[in-house]
Amino acid sequence: MPESLKTTVYLDRADYERLKALARKQGRKPAELVREAVAIYAREHGAVVPRSVGKGRSGRSDLSERAEELLEGLGRS
Repeated sequence: MPESLKTTVYLDRADYERLKALARKQGRKPAELVREAVAIYAREHGAVVPRSVGKGRSGRSDLSERAEELLEGLGRS
């Protein structure tokens, strides 16, 4: 299991009650549903993390000058 970190999330009372009811219906803990929802959201909306940075030679001499232009839209679906 990956390293887990503890955090606090504040929910509206109505959302919290719906979360507890849904967890009860599925036989799971509310925290499990929150972790699952965050993981799905992060996968769908998160930025792409490169596997390596600066590895190899591109053969181009203008990359640093054009970095913002070339990276525009990175991580968008």
